[in-house]
Amino acid sequence: MLSPLLLAAARSRRVRSLVTGFPLSRGVVDRFVAGEDLGGAVAAVRELAGDGLAVTLDHLGEDTLDRAQAERTRDAYLELFAALEGWDAEASVKLSALGLAVDRGLVLENARSVCEAAELAGMTVTVDMEDHTTVDATLEVVRQLRVDFPWVGVAIQAMLRRSEGDLRELAGSRVRLVKGAYAEPESVAYGSRREIDRAYVRALRLLMRGDGYPMVATHDPRMIEIALELARGREPGSYEFQMLYGIRAAEQRRLVGAGERVRVYVPYGADWYGYFMRRLAERPANLVFFLRSFV
Repeated sequence: MLSPLLLAAARSRRVRSLVTGFPLSRGVVDRFVAGEDLGGAVAAVRELAGDGLAVTLDHLGEDTLDRAQAERTRDAYLELFAALEGWDAEASVKLSALGLAVDRGLVLENARSVCEAAELAGMTVTVDMEDHTTVDATLEVVRQLRVDFPWVGVAIQAMLRRSEGDLRELAGSRVRLVKGAYAEPESVAYGSRREIDRAYVRALRLLMRGDGYPMVATHDPRMIEIALELARGREPGSYEFQMLYGIRAAEQRRLVGAGERVRVYVPYGADWYGYFMRRLAERPANLVFFLRSFV
């Protein structure tokens, strides 16, 4: 019941101003966001690397409607690559932050600049997926990027009814499989947890049977066990698990100890509000943590 309200609040300017202006918010957000600047992100990378964890970094920001802001986001990624050259790291990029709603030529130009810098630094890029209205545009940009950068990955949301078809078209690619964190209409997305779980397992089967590189992004213990079972027979290092910074840290380290490759999604930056609200909507435990901290 609360999830749709929290997801709606993620795009409310009024709620944004209330939450971001509340003095205690910053301390609670620190559990899920590795600081507001690059220094915080680098510190988090060093700590995680010490535990054998790889990372993917997301410079927070989305729904950019300003060309200058899109270019500042691009530059933030270029600075990130320069700081992390040589680390087991990649970047996660939202195309809306690079100007998807401003100009298609601009977003492709910015995304290409990010990929070029990543390649020079020996790193990779995965394009995040946003709400269903952006899927076609996102996949088209990814297709164009992969002409010159075939290693570019993309996130696919199992909750969308179209996703199994998209996965078949992405055969051989790096794909991050997520359940989905946006409020979507029933016409385009599965609504119940049971339906979404079943869709996730079907997508896992497609990925594990293919010759691409599955990135299993989940904190769900049952999905992790199913993924491990489906991965039997695959070459070591031909897939990985991904989890969010600040969530199920003990499980991340348990999997590493069992010989699995685990990558932590590390967000950083001042524009943390939308990301934070979606994390609260995903799991009741996150919301309970948030409210207890305020109390």
